[in-house]
Amino acid sequence: MIPANTRGQGGIIVRYGDTDAAHVLSVYADLRCPYCKRMELGLGAVMESAADEGGFAIDHHFATFIDDSAGGSGSMEALAALGAAADEGQKPFMHYLRALYADQPSEDVDAFSDRENLLRLAGEVEALHSDAFRQKVRERTYLPWAAQVSAAFQSSGVRSTPTALIDGAPVPVINDLGYAVTPEAFLAEVAPP
Repeated sequence: MIPANTRGQGGIIVRYGDTDAAHVLSVYADLRCPYCKRMELGLGAVMESAADEGGFAIDHHFATFIDDSAGGSGSMEALAALGAAADEGQKPFMHYLRALYADQPSEDVDAFSDRENLLRLAGEVEALHSDAFRQKVRERTYLPWAAQVSAAFQSSGVRSTPTALIDGAPVPVINDLGYAVTPEAFLAEVAPP
């Protein structure tokens, strides 16, 4: 089973934006990564808006290494739930992604492994108020897909999250103090030459 709005072998990339976009922002993240949360809360809406305006499409690549380093299965479970959100459309996926980061537990707390918690957070996204979505989360429909996505990250050559690339060129998303760069600085980096 592969969620809708995905691309690549096995649907390992979740696309937001125009499927034929001239420019692509590739974002690599782990749903339990605190720096990824900082990137998403600081720049997520900016990225979404730029994609909506046709500046680029966003290809999401997800890792689950914090499950290994901190213990638990929350990154994998949350990723499987995000797959179910992708089935409902690009906007529900993006809004659920933001809801997950907004309520991200500390790294040593595996709250995302609780499927009822994942469903509670989905309550903030109207398009996810469906029996089909809830069933996919409860039955872990996309857990095998999430494992494929995680394996693809491990072989991608990217070594840390968050990592962002515009058409393959690195784009700073976290500053030297460990916080998201300003929207202005980010947009200046991703503007077409």
